[in-house]
Formats: sequence, C-alpha cells, structure tokens
Amino acid sequence: MRALIIDGYTDEPAGLGVPPYIDVYPRYVAGAIWASAPGAEVKYVTVDFTRLHLDYVMEFASKCDLVLFLTGVVVPGKYLGGEPLRLEELIRWSSTIEGPVKVLGGPVARFGYGVSGGRVAVPPERFKAYFDVVASGDVEIVVYNLIKEGLRVEMVDPREKREGYRLVDLFAVKGARIVEQHPNLGWNLIAEIETFRGCPRWITGGCSFCVEPKYGAVEFRSPEAVAREVEALYAYGVRHFRLGRQPDILSFMAEGVNEIEFPSPRPEKLRDLFRGVRSAAPELKMLHIDNVNPGTLAHHKEEGKEALKVIVEYHTPGDVAALGVESADPRVVKVNNLKASPEEALEAVRIINEVGGRRGWNGMPELLPGINFVFGLRGETKETYQRNLDFLNQVMREGLMVRRVNIRQVLALPGTPMWWFGNRVMRKHKRLFRVFKRKVREEFDRPMLRHIVPRGNSLRELYVEAHEGKYSLARQVGSYPILVYVSESLPLKTKLDVVVVNHGYRSVKGIPYPLDVNSASKETLSLVPGIKRSAVNELLTKRPIKSPEMIESIVGPVAAKYLTVSNLAKG
Repeated sequence: MRALIIDGYTDEPAGLGVPPYIDVYPRYVAGAIWASAPGAEVKYVTVDFTRLHLDYVMEFASKCDLVLFLTGVVVPGKYLGGEPLRLEELIRWSSTIEGPVKVLGGPVARFGYGVSGGRVAVPPERFKAYFDVVASGDVEIVVYNLIKEGLRVEMVDPREKREGYRLVDLFAVKGARIVEQHPNLGWNLIAEIETFRGCPRWITGGCSFCVEPKYGAVEFRSPEAVAREVEALYAYGVRHFRLGRQPDILSFMAEGVNEIEFPSPRPEKLRDLFRGVRSAAPELKMLHIDNVNPGTLAHHKEEGKEALKVIVEYHTPGDVAALGVESADPRVVKVNNLKASPEEALEAVRIINEVGGRRGWNGMPELLPGINFVFGLRGETKETYQRNLDFLNQVMREGLMVRRVNIRQVLALPGTPMWWFGNRVMRKHKRLFRVFKRKVREEFDRPMLRHIVPRGNSLRELYVEAHEGKYSLARQVGSYPILVYVSESLPLKTKLDVVVVNHGYRSVKGIPYPLDVNSASKETLSLVPGIKRSAVNELLTKRPIKSPEMIESIVGPVAAKYLTVSNLAKG
C-alpha cells in the first residue's frame, strides 16, 4: 500500500502546524496507517514543497492508493515559516488527482475553510465534490477504519470520533517517524504535543466564537502516554517540544474538570507531565507551553501560581502563556461568555510576571504572558476599542511585561454562536480596527520590546530562517520568538547569538555576537553599542585586527565586549 500525506498546515485555538511546527494530524494519520498496514509506504510533503514541485507531487499522488489533505486555519495569522494551503489550491489540486481514494482531514473538514479574519468560513460541505471522504470526525480514526475496510469508502463513517486515547496513544508513537520527512528536522522543528482535548468551560458553552467547546467533555492523556510519544519523537531527532495542544495547560488533570467552569490546577499532576517529558527527552533544546486561561488564574491564584512555578522549573526560557483576554469591555465579555473580566485578566498578567519575569540563560525572560484580542464580537461598540487600549495602558503603567499582543478579527465558524451572527460588526468597525492596531503597534509594542529586550541585550541560539533585502531574518526556537533582522547576509539555517541594537514594532534589529571585526560590514560595525564613527573607520583601515587588546585600544571597553577577532587574524 502507498499513501501520500499533503500537509496544508493547521492553526487552531489549541494547536499549530505551520513550520517550524508539525501538528498532531500528520503524525496521528501516519500512525493510523502503519497500525493498520505495517508495511505501507507513507510519503509526507508540505504544501510549500508541493508548490515548488507540483508536477512531481501530482504524479506521485496518481500512483498512490490513498491521498490525504490535512489542513485548516481556524485562527488566521501571519507566518514566517510557511503559507497554509489556499482555497483555490485545495480545490484545484484535489481535482487534478485521479485514481486513489482522497481524504480531507483537519479543521477544514470539521469546521470549514477560514479564508481570513472578519469573514465567514467556507463550510465543509463545499468540499464533498472533490474528496471521497471529508472526515468531519477524527481523521486518524476514519483513516484507520478505511484501511481496515480495504479502502471501501462506503464502509466507513466520516463523522466517527475517537473514544478515549487508547488508539491515539498508539498512533502517536507509530507515526512519530514521519518527522524524518519534515524539511525542518535537524534544526528548528517543533513538535506540537497534545495533553488533552476539549475546553473545561464547555459546560457553560465556552466563548461565542471558539470551536474547542464543540469537542464536548474534557478527556486527558496520561503523563506516561505523553512521555512515550516524546520519547519516540526524540529518537527520530526532534529536540523542540511544545505542550500547546490544549486550551489551558493549567487545567491538565485539574480538580473539578467537567463539573465546574474553572477547575482548580493540580501542580503535582503538571509535575508528573513535565518531568516525564524531560526524562523522555533528556537533551531537549526547547520545552514551551501555549494557552493559559486567565480565568483559571483569577479564580485559583495560589494553585495557579504554584502550577506556573512547576512549569518554570522544567521548561526552557522564552516561554509564553497566551492569555485569551479577547476583550476588556465588560459588556462584550458578558454577551460572548468570555473567560475573564478585565480586572481578572490584569491579575493573570501580574501573576505570570511575578513567577516568570526573571531573565533566563538565552536572554529572554522565563515566562511572559501573551494577550489575545478578538474584534467583531457581539456587543462590540466604539467604546470597546478604548477599553482595550486602557487595559494595555494599565499594563504599561504597572511596568508589567507582555511578550506580544495578538490582534485579530473574529472568524465565524459553523457550529459556533458567532456563525449565526456573522461578520456584521467587523464590517461596521473596519476603520476602528485599523486605528486600534496602529496605536497598539506604535504606543505599546515598541516600548514593550524595549522593556523585554533592551539595547545591548544578547539573545542566544537563533536560526536564520529567511532573507529580506540585505538582512537575514533569525529567530530563537520557541512559542512566540522575537523576529531579529540581522545586519549581515548569512546562509539559511545558520545558528548564531545576537545583540539587540534597535527596536521596531514587532521585531528588533541585531548584530551577530560576538562580532568578528575582520569580516563584519561597515554598517554592522556602526551598530555596535557604544562605538564611535571614527573607531569604525579605524577598524576598517587597520584590518586584519589581530588581538582583543588591539580592539579595545581602538573602540574602548564598552564596545569591545561585543567584538572578537577571527582565528585567522589571531594566527
């Protein structure tokens, strides 16, 4: 048997699969194939690879027994590592392939295609004309049954969902080796790890726009099962992990789940989880989280604080607890059944700063909050925008740190209360949205970046991921890494440390650290903190510089600490 997985990338409230991330879908599906057909040949390609080699991929697909498209963006964003599958590509490519059984899975098959924020999604029914199976249930279970039934489509229920984690835990381990075919393996690949599914707030309906409550009652994976999956991924070369595939990491095996809206964190269970991951991947390079419910911290301050301390004990620095604040307007909070009042959300920001504010070995604070705002919700008025600005201004006044503010327009998805309301508010407030976004970038984002990574601050272990003009674009591996414009043209995948020399709205400018005075450009030398123009000119005329003492005699002790000499010059 031969199968092809085309990874069109996924982005959901709980889960990310745009490079450098690989989400659970391709791993679970590969595991389902190998569990039911151990000798199967499974080819994995990304949508970006497919765009570059379309004829090859389409020809290979035509020779397969089974072709799977896995895609779906529920919370649209901007991505450096790849571009999710576009609607026209999904339709055109699937129409081109003839012969094999074609399956569509992921959020697009369950919730529809999200074109962009502020618009209504394309419903899943639209794609039934192009696929033999649109897996509106759990695609890994549907594929498992499909293969057991000899690829007879009429014998499987595309709506079938998993019952517990027994099969998923098996698939997760068997499918781990698919990462060997991911283009980011060996440098910055991050495996998104699922710890539980479903939102603890499902008992009250959850947020009006969110799909997570639609999964129903919360089901947990055991720490031992998570550790086995991490161990398998680690054996195939993965060194970066994010426990991000859940709506609230603090609710992992929390007390009162499925009984009360805000269950109480159990730090000892989080310790079991994180300690198991660390034991399974002893030399991991990154271990981060994603979502934290601000309401959990507001309702259980001491338990939440202890849980965060456990995370900081086992994770790696530069971590971000993404808070779904959504709106600081009490009316919008009430009408849309959001997680926390403005006062509660601000208290969550304070608690995370208290626990995670110290700087770690890689130059970033240990754990900072991220703030998510969603616009276009029911009850939104002009005043909503001012209340959100007031919230951010209060954060600034208190000297708190926030890693990033995510500003997005609501995407109305089938099955959510917002589906019936649509995008009427967003259409009305387009201008307000643009003005708000500009104000946040100018008045909050840049000052906050200066606070988090001041000029002269060093950041360790970045990778060059792209180029823009004469600059190399580099980032640390992490949940929400700061984008650094490096003022030297460096090969892709180059690993380096940098010193921050300037700040933009959402990125910073940096220079390699330590900087080799004998190869650096004049522009880069001029960016060294504390260096004078006359010293730059003297360095250029006297190259090759042969000793650190010679550097210091020219530039002085302040600038000299950022500079080094090449081995060739030393010799």
